[in-house]
Amino acid sequence: MNTLMPEVSAWYQDIISGILFEVVAIDDASGTIEYQMVDGEVGEYDNITWQTLYLTPAEAPEDWRSPYELNSEDQAYSDQTVVPENFSGALSSIEPDLLDLGDDFQVF
Repeated sequence: MNTLMPEVSAWYQDIISGILFEVVAIDDASGTIEYQMVDGEVGEYDNITWQTLYLTPAEAPEDWRSPYELNSEDQAYSDQTVVPENFSGALSSIEPDLLDLGDDFQVF
């Protein structure tokens, strides 16, 4: 009997089958636990099935991003905004027009 509580972003290994997976979502309303295996396959367990599994906590595998074709360079720059050092150019001298919407509102 499994006594582990599922946690989003936690990795688990099924002791019997050897399958390694990550919990990606928990829906308390429907009583389901969504998981994703290393190969990218997505599945779902209900709470009763989860309790019958023989699981052990596991570390994320080194190559877990391979199904998504992400490398370390992609991850390093995915959320960074590139800001040029020099903002001069033809568009930098354009001033926005004033839009008058009456006494209460003005949009620049």
